[in-house]
Amino acid sequence: MDSALFLEKLILIVVILMITLVMALYFTFGERKIAAFFQDRLGPNRVGPFGIFQPFADGGKLLFKEEIIPKNAEKWLFILGPGIAMIVATITSAVIPWGTSLPIFGRTVQLQVADVNIGILYIMGIVSIGVYGIMIGGWASNNKYSLYGAIRASAQMISYELSMGLALIAVVMMSGTLSLKEMVEQQQGLNWNVWYQPLGFLLFLTCALAECNRAPFDLAECETELIGGYHVEYSSMKLGFYLFAEYINMIMSSAIMASMYFGGYDLPFFDESTVAPNIAAMIGVGTLLIKIVLFIFLFMWIRWTIPRFRYDQLMNLGWKTMIPLALFNLLITGALILANL
Repeated sequence: MDSALFLEKLILIVVILMITLVMALYFTFGERKIAAFFQDRLGPNRVGPFGIFQPFADGGKLLFKEEIIPKNAEKWLFILGPGIAMIVATITSAVIPWGTSLPIFGRTVQLQVADVNIGILYIMGIVSIGVYGIMIGGWASNNKYSLYGAIRASAQMISYELSMGLALIAVVMMSGTLSLKEMVEQQQGLNWNVWYQPLGFLLFLTCALAECNRAPFDLAECETELIGGYHVEYSSMKLGFYLFAEYINMIMSSAIMASMYFGGYDLPFFDESTVAPNIAAMIGVGTLLIKIVLFIFLFMWIRWTIPRFRYDQLMNLGWKTMIPLALFNLLITGALILANL
């Protein structure tokens, strides 16, 4: 790897990370505003015009709060848990194609950190590691409520990963590739996979809600039963890392759904050859970001509309409904491919 390519990838990683963090910061504000709208309230409106500086006030509050580590906690694991959650959430972005290519300074910069031909396998591998951040944090806290929350989270995430994997396999069978970039290129011109895999998309969306511990699947943080769940002993930026990781996971889940089922950065009926390459690349990035924002709104809409499941209902849905439906979807997809339909 030459030094220019290394620098190019490093800058791209920093830009993606900063944009992701800013989006996560403002999605917390957006969620509070959306919740207020649904509940006929005003929401945060004191810090800055229309409350737009509220995320910085919240961030400052977390940053300057006292760091507390429980006396009987496993100190290094207690510190490691939020770090794992945050790192795993961010490194998923490496294989997501954020746009086409950007000609700049005589070089053609690909707007994807790593175009690996096993992108889907990479995503599933990273998703499966995510449970360790929650499990380690809950266990290391030496608190029964934290441990219950961590056990719930691990059982839930493992259960729903099976359905998610089966839903992804159906798309891979159709596309004939594990590369997200190739999948996006195959969906040009509104030839989106969601038209061919509507059940697979609904399964993936449901699993994404469960994997992100979002309502109605937020049993790991169920305040009526577990006080605060797996992060009940955390304060300051350690708690902030867990909260940030949830929103970053939502962003990455939305980006993956947009790329796999809704054409990713492709803007339907737009001819890129009619504008300059740089403008076309920026339009592609903007298109993907709009799709991500729409999915995030859907996540929030579901959270503030549907009541929380009981834990037995959650597990029954995962094992007795989602997995059979995913297997059925896989069977139908295979049959249609064999019949050349």
